[in-house]
Amino acid sequence: MKKIEVGNAPCSWGTLEFEGYDVNPIGYTQMLDELVETGYTATELGDWGFMPTNPVDLRKEIESRKLTMLGAYVQCAFKKAEAHQAGQEEVLKIAKLLAESSNNKPYIILADDNAGDPIRTQNAGSATREMGLSAAEWKVFARGVQTMAKAVMDEYGLPTLFHHHSAGYVETPWEIDAFLENTDGKLINLVFDAGHYVFGSGENGLGSDGNLIPVLNRYAERISYIHFKDCHKEIAAKVRKEKLDYLKALSMGLFCELGKGCVDFKGIVDWLQKRNYSGWVLVEQDVLPGMGQPKESARRNREYLASIGL
Repeated sequence: MKKIEVGNAPCSWGTLEFEGYDVNPIGYTQMLDELVETGYTATELGDWGFMPTNPVDLRKEIESRKLTMLGAYVQCAFKKAEAHQAGQEEVLKIAKLLAESSNNKPYIILADDNAGDPIRTQNAGSATREMGLSAAEWKVFARGVQTMAKAVMDEYGLPTLFHHHSAGYVETPWEIDAFLENTDGKLINLVFDAGHYVFGSGENGLGSDGNLIPVLNRYAERISYIHFKDCHKEIAAKVRKEKLDYLKALSMGLFCELGKGCVDFKGIVDWLQKRNYSGWVLVEQDVLPGMGQPKESARRNREYLASIGL
């Protein structure tokens, strides 16, 4: 059986991409040191500028701690064709940094401009089909994603994945289906995020109870990488009932410590092992800057994963 390694992300220390939440009191050196101290062996880049943007400096910070850089998350308003050029320039800038600072092949992880649309932000976790993209908009969206993925591979040889996410246009099960139908698996595949899927599946959708095996089976051929995020069922229900927006949901602890929500992570681990999955899972516990005690949460999350075989 191949070994599954475990990393953790800057967002677990409060480094988030949303406007107004981009100043984190915890710097990258503290975050990386605490990540190592709590038992993780890999991370992602975080927002541009959180870690060094000089490849020599970044390599030194990662390699001195014996870590692996797994990838970088990059948002773009793919619905808008006029946003694609600037988005591609940003993506290639980040891909260049990763390619020049890593011996492995980190992922470029594309995502929609999540929390950028007021309607989707207000209705995260309970989006309806009427709030989604039209057929014409899906073509624009998919073209932007695939053009960027091809450019990253052609220029830097790095693989590109897409992250489905709350408060964006690839949130719900039917939107993930539409994304996959409109894209080529030779160019782009999925980061599967357990917590975002559960929340995005709504009150009674497939996987909303935390049993994600049928969902993983459905998307198996397009999943390349896994984010381990939990979802607090009672908080999710309160958010839906009271029509609270996505950022408010985050502040309430929607994405809680692993094992304290409804996601069946033991089932996911068993599924991965049966498929002889070789690679990484990345813990993400999205918290706003200054929330909680990230180091202690990271330690408890790692202890929980050890208890279920990782």
